[in-house]
Amino acid sequence: MFLLKKGICSLPAFNLINKTDSLLPSCIFNQVRTYAARKGTREKARKKKVKVEVKKVEFIPQKLREKTKPKSTGPRRIKDDFKPLPSDNVWVGHYYRWPIYNFEDAVECHRETHHPDIYNLPNAPLHAYIELDMTGVKKNKYVDPFTRLAKIPHGFNTNEDRSILVFCKTPEIREEAEVAGATLVGDVDVVKKVERGEVMLPDFQYILAHPNILPELVSLKGVLKKKFPSLKQGTLGANIGEMVKGFKTGVQYIALRDEIELDYGWVDSPIGTLSMDKAELEANFKCLLEDILNMRPKREGPFITRAMLKCPPSVEKLKVNLESMLHDEFEKDGYESD
Repeated sequence: MFLLKKGICSLPAFNLINKTDSLLPSCIFNQVRTYAARKGTREKARKKKVKVEVKKVEFIPQKLREKTKPKSTGPRRIKDDFKPLPSDNVWVGHYYRWPIYNFEDAVECHRETHHPDIYNLPNAPLHAYIELDMTGVKKNKYVDPFTRLAKIPHGFNTNEDRSILVFCKTPEIREEAEVAGATLVGDVDVVKKVERGEVMLPDFQYILAHPNILPELVSLKGVLKKKFPSLKQGTLGANIGEMVKGFKTGVQYIALRDEIELDYGWVDSPIGTLSMDKAELEANFKCLLEDILNMRPKREGPFITRAMLKCPPSVEKLKVNLESMLHDEFEKDGYESD
């Protein structure tokens, strides 16, 4: 054994190195501390550690917070064109193509299920469930959700009390508006009452006007803002009676868009009751489709992809043939005929 100054090594561990004609031993040393650390070393080491600063997060309103998207349960737009057609009257719906009904046949099917012997709701509301392709002009842009009022030709009880304010001058037009169901009808006197705050505009859902009073109505443009009567919105016109009836008995609907499948949108709106005539229901349904098509983007391809009829409390949806109702759209926009 050779004792060195700061370690111990054995003879086999020597490596002879020829350096300036001298032999120097080199070995692996295992250093062992036999004394305590210098006083204050551990305290200095603790001070050198970076302290983690906890930053206070400011309060974020609920509207500005990022919404957590729900987990996807699969595509909502179902395509079954590749499935075969059923060969008889009894089949498993999962393995065959969804049957398509004419509008009258679909209404008759719902009347059978709501017969007094089954649901016993012969006057149940009939809903139209319409699927939309919300893709915009660019593939990465989508149509925003929108709310509109479809002026259907045959009104029904929607359980909504709509208040309508009409501005017009002549007594004949005022009488026509009152007969149609307007809440308040007036001329320049009502304009002055609005300016003085005696008539509250938020109390009225819709504000209509005749063109003959439009010059006097300009002073309220800053107060009315988006409710100011215009031809584009259909709130300005000479036929006040039809306008009031359209807004009074029309169907207000909302086009929604899926949060995950951004190109999928839908409209769920009532179009009448089962007790109404089939021709009236079909006219209301066609009017709703035409009003939705007014919001389609300027691109190729269909905007309305599928339409179904449903009638609560039944969950059954019957697919309706759109080719007979949207014949021009099928030819122009490239609808795929089923």
